[in-house]
Amino acid sequence: MKKNLILDVDTGVDDAFAILFAARHPEINLLGITCVDGNTNLENVIANTLKTLDAAGAGDIPVARGATRPLIDEPRYAEFVHGSDGLLDMGIPPSKRVLDPRPAVELIRDLIEGAAGPVTLIPLAPLTNIALFLRAFPDTAAKLERIVLMGGSASAGNATATAEFNIWHDPEAAAIVFSSGIPITMYGLDVFTRLQLTHDHGTELKSREHECSQFSGELIQRFVKQFTALADQSEITLGDYGAVATAIAPHLVTMERYRVVVDTTFGPNRGQTVCDRRTFADSAQDSIHSNAPSVDVVMDLDVDAITEMWMRTITQ
Repeated sequence: MKKNLILDVDTGVDDAFAILFAARHPEINLLGITCVDGNTNLENVIANTLKTLDAAGAGDIPVARGATRPLIDEPRYAEFVHGSDGLLDMGIPPSKRVLDPRPAVELIRDLIEGAAGPVTLIPLAPLTNIALFLRAFPDTAAKLERIVLMGGSASAGNATATAEFNIWHDPEAAAIVFSSGIPITMYGLDVFTRLQLTHDHGTELKSREHECSQFSGELIQRFVKQFTALADQSEITLGDYGAVATAIAPHLVTMERYRVVVDTTFGPNRGQTVCDRRTFADSAQDSIHSNAPSVDVVMDLDVDAITEMWMRTITQ
């Protein structure tokens, strides 16, 4: 039986890798996609998402407009990584796909209520849309099988020394999601960069004739060039895709269950996902963590198998 998935994205290069996979994998029923500001502004995110679905050869998958900014903070984009348009300025013509008229929170509600079977929600972006959905439609949210999100870290950060970008972009939204009571899997920075591609992967994909491979190969090679200039490294990460892989192939990852608190203070650790890795005996007197939600945190993964699954799905 196919797995029902809804993606929430801020497309971005690695969101595009995830969308391509989810739209093409034979065991995924991609119910819809919602867009939120994050890597770039919302208009770019929407345009990039529609273009990526075109490249994937996807059918009529509804795409909805979400939040234009975090709940409290001003937007802070990552265009120095993803290019001024969020998709490395590839110059792709606008898609002719039509945006769904429903707001993101309503699309998520309708897709869950109308699904035949359980639904997994996969946020690959700041959690603003998801927090708004949880607040607007808690009864529908309770029907979710699980939330598998890309965000957070049980170790260091990237936006700051302690905070990962998606959580840092909207910590209040993240705190709402983590405390929702819905089962959560956190695919964070501890594994995020381990699924790596090189210029040669791009060459292999561009040797195939169909549009998805050509698009993916060009995206990889541009991203490698970008990272070579930014950080003098010749490998890039599949990034967000790993959360989708975790949702459909959890046997390929190793998870640890931790109590997690999102730091929403306005100090140097704002946006940190504080994972309590102590024993129960050590943490029993800590009222903050002892009452915090338990989250399944991905700490290890089968790099070769998960990377190969993406390549196979893109090229088939």
